[in-house]
Amino acid sequence: MRLLLDSFWRALAYLLMPRVVGLSLLPLLIAGGASLALGWFFWESALAGVRETLEGWSLIEPLLKWIDSGLGPHFRVALAALIVVALAVPVVVVASLMLVALLMTPAIVSLVAERRFSQLERKRGASFWQGALWGLGCTALALVASFVTMPFWLIPGVVLIVPPLIWGWLTTRVMAFDVLAEHASREERRTLMGQYGWQLLLMGIITGFLGAAPSMIWAVSAMTLVFAPLLMAVSVWLYTLVFAFSALWFAHYLLAALQLHRASMTAAVVVDVAPPASPLPDLPGTTL
Repeated sequence: MRLLLDSFWRALAYLLMPRVVGLSLLPLLIAGGASLALGWFFWESALAGVRETLEGWSLIEPLLKWIDSGLGPHFRVALAALIVVALAVPVVVVASLMLVALLMTPAIVSLVAERRFSQLERKRGASFWQGALWGLGCTALALVASFVTMPFWLIPGVVLIVPPLIWGWLTTRVMAFDVLAEHASREERRTLMGQYGWQLLLMGIITGFLGAAPSMIWAVSAMTLVFAPLLMAVSVWLYTLVFAFSALWFAHYLLAALQLHRASMTAAVVVDVAPPASPLPDLPGTTL
């Protein structure tokens, strides 16, 4: 727990460094620009498509008529907008995480290593392509889990629990692998991810709940849906900051854990190879 808290406050301090702020600009420009452009050009057509799909389902038509009688016919537009946003947010979250993992995490790990762990040997236990494939596999599982559980998000309170848990698990798997890829061997990476499994998952879940904060923008009022393309870009900026903090937190924690692991292994080897104590000489006049 001491290591967990120490790495947490160090990550907060590093997040304000100009170098880290500069590193966050490229993922922000790519994901934020793409979100803004897609929303600007395809928002209306996406709303129309969702409304047409909803009204074409005979099973949903009685529900829509009941909603119209209670909330008015304009609520159909808001409902379509909510569905489009619900489908877009997981994609935005994953895109932000992947861009941070690919564009920021290696530089962040190098920064932390230079300032705190300059003597830590780099064993390069995983290549860039291995990390990319690992991230894509974990992302696919997270997206499947998101879309499978999405109908339950309409239950009050579930949307505040299930998505952060999914994104927390994804953050843990991606960040832990990427942070250790350069410095740890394959065996060390597996050992650390097993030994510190629950701490890493806790860090990921906390990050997942921090990442849920941008989604609160959509819960403020239905009026915010009018500005959805712009708010999606703002959400990308917030997601980028959260995942940048996550990369810093995992870097400080895992590099320190790797250093402790190697120190303990070295101490164990020294004890194992120490010469045995010499037997006491026989004293004159004594017999066994």
